[in-house]
Amino acid sequence: MGTQPRPAVRYAARALLAALALTGCSPSAPPPAAGSAGPSADPSAGPSSPAQICTSLVSYWAKETLLGTKWSGLDWEQKGLSNDQYAIHEEAVAAGRAEERTSGRDKALELMERLVARRCAEQDGATWSSENWRPST
Repeated sequence: MGTQPRPAVRYAARALLAALALTGCSPSAPPPAAGSAGPSADPSAGPSSPAQICTSLVSYWAKETLLGTKWSGLDWEQKGLSNDQYAIHEEAVAAGRAEERTSGRDKALELMERLVARRCAEQDGATWSSENWRPST
């Protein structure tokens, strides 16, 4: 027949399981390091609105695209954009490229930020269409 595990191995396995279980049941996270700001450091910080999240996400990827960075070639799903957010992204990039030709990159980035913020606010975050297809235009 098979050999039985040694008592020391069984004891170590039980001790490890008990330690893992106790760690998972701790009532709270450890306190932040001295001098660092914890999650409640800013009491006015609340959850972001859909429009704020849209603005942050879309303007980030629009800037990456205009700058031609390593990750700018990802598709809309890989960037985490809905169809409507991607439409805002494309509009912003087109406007940014046109502005860059006439007024330079800094002005183009500013324009894209304003355009994205306005369009995301108009569409309340533009999160409602995330199907895996886009109708042809």
